[in-house]
This record gives sequence, structure tokens and C-alpha cells, in this order.
Amino acid sequence: MNAINVIAPYKYLDMWVFDDERVGLLQEPFVCGADTMIDQVVATIPDPESGFIMLFSATAFPGHQIKLSWNRADCDGNWYFSEELDMEGWLCPALLKYFDQAPQEIYVQVKAKTTPLAKSA
Repeated sequence: MNAINVIAPYKYLDMWVFDDERVGLLQEPFVCGADTMIDQVVATIPDPESGFIMLFSATAFPGHQIKLSWNRADCDGNWYFSEELDMEGWLCPALLKYFDQAPQEIYVQVKAKTTPLAKSA
């Protein structure tokens, strides 16, 4: 497993989703507050709906912008709280495609993409 993971969320049917062929995910949605957290952190990124870069890790890394702290398990997923955003969001079981177990903390950085997202044919 990677120490730092990268995905490129985008809007589809008015929802934040991401694809990661490497772990078998296609249009995986962010729901239950995680979508609202994304709305907040991408507010200064130009045209985030077309896609942006999200780096995340269970360990702090230079440039991370928010820290998500584990609160509780629920419905096979996990609730995390961001002090920076003063918000809580639920991360679905797809989280376990990136971690052996739900980490106590997740550090996140978002940034604009510099080239168009490559789509599979």
C-alpha cells in the first residue's frame, strides 16, 4: 500500500465521485458530509467540478491542509471529523481499498490539476 495515495475527484450527476482503476473503483461517490467537506476545501480551486487532485495519507505530510480524526464506525464505513472545517463526514467501505483498517487520522491535500484528466477508453 502507498504511504500517500492520490485520486482525482470530479462532479458526476451533481455528486463528487472518483475513479481508481488500480483498486477497482468507478464513479465512487462521496456522501454523508464528505461531499460537503469537499465543497469547502475546493472553494479556491478553479473549476474543481472538472476534476482536481486529492492526496491523502494516514501520516502527516508536508502541504496537507486538513486532518480528519476518526470518530466512530457506522454502516460498514467510518465517521471522521475535521477541526479545520468544523465538519463531520462519513467515508464508505472503499476506504479499506487504501488502508488495512480505518486509520485514526487521515491527512488531506487538494490542488488544481494542471493537465486534463486521462479517461479510459
